[in-house]
Amino acid sequence: MAEPHKARMHWLDAMRGLTMVLVVAYHVAIFTFGQSEKTSASLPFLVLLRMPLFFFVSGFLAYRPRFDWSTSSVGSTLWRKAQVQVMPALLFLCLCLVFRQKGDFMFHLEQVLSQATKGGYWFTWVLLQMFVVYYGLMALLPVRLHHQAACLLWLLSVVAYETSYMPRLFTYPSSAFFQWSSLVLTIRHMQFFMLGNLVARHRGVFRWLITRRWFFPLATGVAALCCADLFRWHTLHRMWTNLPRTVAMYALLLVVVTTFFHYRQVWAGPGMPSRVLRYVGTRTLDIYLIHFLLLPALPMVGKWVNSHHPGFLAEVVLDVGMAVPVVATCCLLSHLLRVSPVLTYHLFGRRT
Repeated sequence: MAEPHKARMHWLDAMRGLTMVLVVAYHVAIFTFGQSEKTSASLPFLVLLRMPLFFFVSGFLAYRPRFDWSTSSVGSTLWRKAQVQVMPALLFLCLCLVFRQKGDFMFHLEQVLSQATKGGYWFTWVLLQMFVVYYGLMALLPVRLHHQAACLLWLLSVVAYETSYMPRLFTYPSSAFFQWSSLVLTIRHMQFFMLGNLVARHRGVFRWLITRRWFFPLATGVAALCCADLFRWHTLHRMWTNLPRTVAMYALLLVVVTTFFHYRQVWAGPGMPSRVLRYVGTRTLDIYLIHFLLLPALPMVGKWVNSHHPGFLAEVVLDVGMAVPVVATCCLLSHLLRVSPVLTYHLFGRRT
């Protein structure tokens, strides 16, 4: 990945744009259609793919080789991150409760905040925790040890995630703190943030790996094998059933990253699909914050899907088909709202 920074950002933005569409498609299936993840053919697959990709890109962009690791620089960086990722999400969460919930506002707010998923607005809060862990650890260590620390943090994140599904080996405290803080979700996804960070640190090695002729077929085969075991075969002992899930997430992530990198010149081109995905990729925060307000209620569609089981492809087409106009409307509203510097700052935490 030695190509210029701008070219690299094109394919990353396009990949992030596709991931945002998948996120909205998942929320369409859950909130709009009311599909059941236990009976759906597409939802379990989307769960394996969408958030690992998002955190991978976030970790990739978090690596800044010329960053000043002084206390003031780290503190100001984390403060800017908090401004972008906490207050806007809390504001839009309150708007969702006002427009979509009946009854006592404070009761619903407390109820939502006590849940790890925060009514869907957990992503930015969890990402902030990852930035705090990453920047905090790197600030405490000499720069010469940063690569080793990043590898160790990724390894510890993998272990923490796997042991959370192995109660015989280790059991996390069952306290309300893990739900209020969303720490359980940070533990689940930190490994992908650090994977992206490691890839950014070792771009040459990663580029060599994914450009081997055998890599893409191998990753695709491993993904298919692990997904089959996860969804159909269930060959492993119950305590180890999460291992195929973990390998499937890594394999699917690498398949998507390899595909987008291989066609990086296409995503940097002037074609309409690439321009649209790149634009969506640069508006992911806005779309994430706004789209919950725009999701319609169509439970009759979910009832039909849950009873007729049309299959993986049909479900994906249905969910993505509804997600596309929602994303388009979010982009339009984002463009209109960002005309005002005041709204840009208070709604999205950005200064123009």
